[in-house]
Amino acid sequence: MTDAVTVSAVGKTFAVANRGTVVALEDINLVVAPGEFVSLIGPSGCGKSTLLRLIADLDQPSTGTLSVFGKTARQARTDQDYGIAFQQAGLLAWRTVAENVELPLQLHRVAKPTRRARVAELLELVGLTDFADRYPDQLSGGMQQRVAIARSLAESPGLLLMDEPFGALDEMTRERMQNELVRIRHETGAAVVFVTHSIPEAVFLSDRVVVMSPRPGRIVDVVSVELGGERGDEVREASAFFARVSAVREALHGAPAKGVRGVENR
Repeated sequence: MTDAVTVSAVGKTFAVANRGTVVALEDINLVVAPGEFVSLIGPSGCGKSTLLRLIADLDQPSTGTLSVFGKTARQARTDQDYGIAFQQAGLLAWRTVAENVELPLQLHRVAKPTRRARVAELLELVGLTDFADRYPDQLSGGMQQRVAIARSLAESPGLLLMDEPFGALDEMTRERMQNELVRIRHETGAAVVFVTHSIPEAVFLSDRVVVMSPRPGRIVDVVSVELGGERGDEVREASAFFARVSAVREALHGAPAKGVRGVENR
């Protein structure tokens, strides 16, 4: 089976006015398997979001190669092989919830009956069927993020790219959204690459946590989580959960993490 994401010796250098160049990423090697949930964590400015943007073809690497389901990032974007969700939901204020979710399908000229059926399916998936006719300003922040996730799933992508989608939410809402994402990922089977600053969030959601160094960003450790597929609130109280949180924290502070897989392997 073709890997969801393959990153080989990727580097990214930016030109900065009056300052020459800045090396954001250096020699990144990472493989994400189909259906796997991988979180990227590291200090601010380490290149987590830059790496996500390279996978999404929102920017291009300076060195190395990158593929999504065996295709170039550009071709994968053209083929709608992935969906994207950011910290801000980015909903269109003048469109209802259903119309926001429908937008990618409408842009790709999917027939109206097919669009309507898919939107109904997605709103049920994220628990917003009763809010289909509401507008974004009538929703809470967590509900807006659920709409954004539904929209990112509109074309049944095999990969979700998520850049701190719960970063602006309060802690209780954030934990509920994490539970929802675990369920949605389990039901859809999509692979996920998830950027976060939260160690507990990364551990709760992930199969593996990729720990990155300060700029220039490098992968310094990969912590294998192994907490099972379907997770609920009880996982947050488990000793295994706290052990993985400690392992990621130690890796962030430069200590070798226990139970680590090689950075170039699954």
